[in-house]
Amino acid sequence: MRKVSNWFSCLSVIALVGVMLAGCSGNNNANNANTTTNNKPANTTEATNTTTNTDTTTETPATPDPNTPVDGGTMTIGTFSDIVSVNPIYINDTSSGDIETLINAKLYDVDRNANLVVEPWSIAAELPVISADGKSYTVKIKSTAKWNDGQPLTADDVLFTFNTVKNPDAGAPGISTVDKIDTITKVDDTTIEFKLKQVYAPFQYTLASSLVPSHILKDVPVKELSKNAYGVDPAKTVTSGPWKFTEWKQGQYITLEANPNYWGEKKPHLAKIIYKIYADQNTEVQALIKGDIQMSPAIPVTQIDAIKAKENLNVILAPGPQYEYVQFNFKDENFPDKYSPFKGQKTRQAIATALNRQGMVDNVLKGTGKLMNSPFLPGSWADPGDQAVNYAYDAEKAKALLAEDGWVAGKDGILVKDGHRFSFELQYNAGNSRREQVAAIIQQNLKDVGIEVTPKGIDFATWIDQNITPGKFPAILLSWSLSNPDPDAESIFSSKYYPPTGQNGGWYKNEAIDALWTKGQLTTDQTERANVYHEIGKQISVDLPYVFLYQYGLPQVVDSTKIHWAEEDKPESALGYGYLYHAINWWATE
Repeated sequence: MRKVSNWFSCLSVIALVGVMLAGCSGNNNANNANTTTNNKPANTTEATNTTTNTDTTTETPATPDPNTPVDGGTMTIGTFSDIVSVNPIYINDTSSGDIETLINAKLYDVDRNANLVVEPWSIAAELPVISADGKSYTVKIKSTAKWNDGQPLTADDVLFTFNTVKNPDAGAPGISTVDKIDTITKVDDTTIEFKLKQVYAPFQYTLASSLVPSHILKDVPVKELSKNAYGVDPAKTVTSGPWKFTEWKQGQYITLEANPNYWGEKKPHLAKIIYKIYADQNTEVQALIKGDIQMSPAIPVTQIDAIKAKENLNVILAPGPQYEYVQFNFKDENFPDKYSPFKGQKTRQAIATALNRQGMVDNVLKGTGKLMNSPFLPGSWADPGDQAVNYAYDAEKAKALLAEDGWVAGKDGILVKDGHRFSFELQYNAGNSRREQVAAIIQQNLKDVGIEVTPKGIDFATWIDQNITPGKFPAILLSWSLSNPDPDAESIFSSKYYPPTGQNGGWYKNEAIDALWTKGQLTTDQTERANVYHEIGKQISVDLPYVFLYQYGLPQVVDSTKIHWAEEDKPESALGYGYLYHAINWWATE
């Protein structure tokens, strides 16, 4: 799967907030026939059949109209990655974020156009009131909101959540989104005032976050919170959303059931949601074809034709907020010989030049992706376009750059510098067929220029917990799923946010770029901010903490004979976790 970018779940790379992407078009609505706008429960219609040779009349239920919402039923979703924890403070991966999105209400939600909104299922009662100087946000929450144990959800929960993420001792990956807060004040049980130290342009999206229950966690020492049973033990995980976390059989399945204490004015139609965990994507695709599951958030593009051969299965493939990358680690202790080979800028540029990125798009993604040269998605307002360096595939130029940086061929043909062989492990998550193929291409491309790469697939949940989050890896092949519509990526690239208080797991440092991230936050004028991000894109494409590979789309598959939604509630590929957009209004007819 992918990492989630930032803190509050809804940007498919981190614990709490994130950013965007492209693919080829499939059926953008997995069930175009479902156009009803009635989201209220509807009874099943009945038909009366009268026989001709008796005086008795029998009544039999008619087949439910798939365009009319019905209550009850189960939606079973396939995945090949298990969760780590559904505690929203610590989510750093999309698998955990998928579940958290369903079991918790957000303070605010985001609509299809990335606008902050108040939905019937949002905790907030109205949009935030922002002061004239842009440094004060007053938030009013609904007095009806409550936790699934029946306790009221109040301003205390808002204060506890944000203050915990803000506390460096908590080790929350989304700290960069809240450390600009000066004070958080409880005005009354339903009113909270946030005062910022500075103008922080992305702050509105920081408010599109989940909360944790103060009455459950307030007495847990903050340094012990990440290891608490909350988020991993369903019996101890109190939540606020339409479904509750009821069972987790690691490596097999996760079960969510409708929350009987759900407070929202709109109730979920689905009585149960089950995530089945498969060993790999190919096994998951077979489960779709056999009907064992009704949905997958992502299948390999190579399997689309096989899926489309089944009339009941529809594919949704459109631009989304994901990009894939190779990340370098600059911390010596993460290498067997205590030497990071990636510290030379020309070395990193050589690796980018040695990789056939267009070949990956053409042959692995089957043309459904776009090359990336910076951390800003192509076509977005922050995209630097031609100002960013595009590294065209050129093995001979890569060899020359490596030589300029002091690498020479050893007896076995592998490059050596200062007594260190240029050999490293490239980690990715096992079961991801796309990354398996891309890792093999990277291995061969770099072998051609004298660099030895050992690809290693690791169980996703284990990998995130033990390698990615603490920044303990040589190099990784991974992607960011950007759950925050704002392009600010300070938590990923700034040296202020090394693990555990941030997401700069490669231990990258560039003070000039650090300063630019701050500059981009200090104005709300989008034109001025765009100029700053264009400069960041230009500089980061030269310095290369990552090799940015491509923006891609995730082919979502839905059994449209069993899972239904109204047109306004269909999945939204452009948003982080958008494959579950408005899932509270979906229904099953089986």
